[in-house]
Amino acid sequence: MLELPIHPLLKIVVVRPHYPENVGAAARAMKTMGFTRLVLVKPGKMAAPGHVMAIKMAVKSLDVLEAAPVVPDVKTALADVDFTYATTARRGVSGVLTARSAARDAVARAARGERLAFLFGNEKTGLAEDDLMGAHARVRIPMAADQPSVNLGQAVQLISYELFVSALEARESSAGAEP
Repeated sequence: MLELPIHPLLKIVVVRPHYPENVGAAARAMKTMGFTRLVLVKPGKMAAPGHVMAIKMAVKSLDVLEAAPVVPDVKTALADVDFTYATTARRGVSGVLTARSAARDAVARAARGERLAFLFGNEKTGLAEDDLMGAHARVRIPMAADQPSVNLGQAVQLISYELFVSALEARESSAGAEP
């Protein structure tokens, strides 16, 4: 697996997921981009990492799923984090970053050794207002269609992809800057 400097400094935190399929899909989405630190905050009864559907969706990513701690609250999940990005589909919130600009910012922060987390809310209501306001930055995935949001597993995939590509670009840029 291609390891980039951001990988060990980043965790994906999924808050109160309802569906096991999304938990497994999130693990798979992360792993395809080299990320392995998944944290689940108070998942619903079915959304436990050991659920058969979570396991089914976590193709070749069982290590990520099985290593995912289940914690009681967001504060616990973020105890060792320096900077938090909260994803949101809400409109009318000022200062929201695109997934691409957040990824570039995260890669720059990781280069300085900052520990990072991206928060994702549950499938029905997203993140609670307190979780959004407690984050250092808010991120929205731009969409062309009049859809309220993308699926939770898809959102994790899109953010993970942007992080991976930004990390590759940073690595290529720094390699080109060497004498």
